[in-house]
Amino acid sequence: MYNELQGIFIIQGDIMIYTNRKKILVLALYAGEIILKNGGETYRVEDTIMRICKSRGFSYVDSYVTPTGIFVSVDNKSENQDEILSYVKRIKSRTINLNKVAKVNDFSRRFVETDIGVEEGIKILKSIDYLLPYPYYIHAIFGGLASGFFALLFGANFLEFLSAFLTSILVTYTLKFLDSIEFPPFLTHISAGAVAAIMAILLSLLHPLINIDKVIIGAIMVMVPGVAITNAVRDSIAGDLVAGLSRAAEALIIATSIAFGVGFILRLWLFITGGTLL
Repeated sequence: MYNELQGIFIIQGDIMIYTNRKKILVLALYAGEIILKNGGETYRVEDTIMRICKSRGFSYVDSYVTPTGIFVSVDNKSENQDEILSYVKRIKSRTINLNKVAKVNDFSRRFVETDIGVEEGIKILKSIDYLLPYPYYIHAIFGGLASGFFALLFGANFLEFLSAFLTSILVTYTLKFLDSIEFPPFLTHISAGAVAAIMAILLSLLHPLINIDKVIIGAIMVMVPGVAITNAVRDSIAGDLVAGLSRAAEALIIATSIAFGVGFILRLWLFITGGTLL
């Protein structure tokens, strides 16, 4: 009877160990998911997962991250060399929220250096994941200011500064609206580029001192894939060639779609008027 009970206790202990290992892996995967979904580099995701798992006693941790997926395997050889836990997480959508990336980085450091519990850690990550983004009007206003000052860098006058500001606000709202209805990203940037060109043409008709080119240059700056290009370079330098090429292709597609949207409207305007651009 004693041996049977002892066997039950051993089995229960193994189950508890397995459950704890699983929770730690889920926490590490969740932290990596938040970073990847919000504009973080792939090597940063891999490093975060590895540090979190090793801080809780895993002797073997291996992760492979691409812009669209996370693959993690862990094992603790001191317990059972034959038991390897593996998880796969598909990343279907990505955005840019570096505030969340910074908060997860801060959390991972505190988790590694202190004895934060797994349950508490998951609660902290959920609070980070559920942080509300800035309202649309904040994005629109500051995006408009950035676009206006970019136009000034290219020699715009005050009227062109205002035109780029207003055009960028409309472009930002177009992007946010199309993203909210899950419009395809390629078509989203084509549409936003077309909106920028249409607004620039209409505003140029209102005043002869407003040039289309400077307004468009300023307005499309809010769509330029700067983070994607930067991450492509950083991932490639870190040796993550697949992720680097993927992000470079993403940046190229976005840039091409913007150019297509603007170019189509400008060509259509030339065809209708039979003249030249202002």
